[in-house]
Amino acid sequence: MNRRVFARSLSGVIASSLLAEQPQQQAIHSTVPAGPPQEIGMLIYPRMTALDLIGPQTFLAALMNVKVHLLWKESALILSDSGIPIHSTTAFRDCPKNLDVLFVPGGASGTVAVMKDPDVLAFVADRGARARYVTSVCTGSLVLGAAGLLKGYKATSHWSVRDVLPLLGATPLPQRVVVDRNRITGAGVTSGIDFGLVLSAELRGTSFAEMLQLAFEYDPQPPFQAGTPDKAPPDIAEHTRQFYAPNHDSAMRAAKEAQKRLHLA
Repeated sequence: MNRRVFARSLSGVIASSLLAEQPQQQAIHSTVPAGPPQEIGMLIYPRMTALDLIGPQTFLAALMNVKVHLLWKESALILSDSGIPIHSTTAFRDCPKNLDVLFVPGGASGTVAVMKDPDVLAFVADRGARARYVTSVCTGSLVLGAAGLLKGYKATSHWSVRDVLPLLGATPLPQRVVVDRNRITGAGVTSGIDFGLVLSAELRGTSFAEMLQLAFEYDPQPPFQAGTPDKAPPDIAEHTRQFYAPNHDSAMRAAKEAQKRLHLA
């Protein structure tokens, strides 16, 4: 087994090993559907934020009886905004028509670029129209909105661009994860882990999600209390707002373009 195959299967090994012996574990295992694997499509794109993808992917890959597709226009090595390369596994043309989960990660300039990319938006709109769950983390919700998939839905995004969502027909909520019917959106970056747990519970039940939380030792105890603008010291919050201001303005312009195209004004 080569390293890539081993890494891909590690999450499944962790989950299956915890389900091997006891009747209670077998009951948890019973929530895994039989038959063909569930199809999960996760968009990747240049200058996306790697953690937006990796957090959710770790949980989704561990659900058992799933096939996770990393989607881009073609087979390509995609460079994230932190320099981590991620290779697409499935080209748009080869993606299953009907997905159980469509997922879009966020980024900064990378997100703005795909908000304006007609090929990406057409693909996301097409698969999202039929997907069982339409989901995102961080600014990925802006891509869903630009594809016309958030009109009339409650949603969240990274705090720095949450005010952009109304232009795309969505009602923004300042929550870490927002569930509105089959739309599940996570806030910024690290909320992808909370998002992964929420979606795992939707797909496999609370007990399975709790098992994954323990398997991955998700027990956050941050050394600082500055994770939202309201909690951060005022000077830190203001400095960070200024840092994000150019990207906020770019996202706002891209959303206004989408608003006109989608006749949401």
